Amino acid sequence: MVINSFHNIKIEHEKFGVVLNETFIDGTQFKLFLKAIHGCLVEKEDLTFFNGTDFLVHVPFKHLVDSIIKTGKTEYTSSDHVKSKIEALVTK
Repeated sequence: MVINSFHNIKIEHEKFGVVLNETFIDGTQFKLFLKAIHGCLVEKEDLTFFNGTDFLVHVPFKHLVDSIIKTGKTEYTSSDHVKSKIEALVTK
């Protein structure tokens, strides 16, 4: 039984290192962010995003196009939760 799915996007640049490493719980937000990145690559535009409160990212196109962009999905199950609780008790 899956409790949550986490979607991750990581942008790594050879010179600057990890430019962005963001995890999304909402699959729709993740998909929209991926489409924004793809649009910037296709249109040769800077990636600029601000959520209005606490998250701002600006990556110039010249650095975005030279970056490696990796995505992934991690599923967190109820058995993972119980396993981590038991491991915590055992290591005390």
